Amino acid sequence: MHELINNFQALFSASWNLIITLLGMMLPWTPLMAWVAFWLLAVNWVKLREVMIVGGWIGVVLIGVMMVLVWGMVAPPTDGTHHLFGLNVTNFVGKTVYVTALFTIMFLCGSVQLSGACGKLAQFPEEVADDGHGDAHGAHDDHGHGHDDHGHADAHAAVGH
Repeated sequence: MHELINNFQALFSASWNLIITLLGMMLPWTPLMAWVAFWLLAVNWVKLREVMIVGGWIGVVLIGVMMVLVWGMVAPPTDGTHHLFGLNVTNFVGKTVYVTALFTIMFLCGSVQLSGACGKLAQFPEEVADDGHGDAHGAHDDHGHGHDDHGHADAHAAVGH
């Protein structure tokens, strides 16, 4: 019985070491996983696609340009160049490649969601259209149908209505 307990302790210790090693390997990739999870599961690509078609792509391009400029100024490479695909490229060219890769991943996530591959993980219920007569302010009149006079009764009384 003592040998069985020792084997379970060894198994637990080895499992714990495996989990710690796997988490250590995944830690540098956490921002990229968060990027993919956000664009795949948190964005309604049906609505975003409509916005992009009518000119929203211009804003996306300008955000990308700003990402390259800010990232290039804040975090230049230590030796002055990026080593990408066997090439040595300058700081801003390297950052442009990185930002383009991030945008490519973003649009790939959108295409996966639009294909229906996410299933129930990426469902966005339709919003109910507000006609302006909703109970957004929480005021109720005596009749209980959600409208108050908004001070009109005093104005009508002052005019003599």
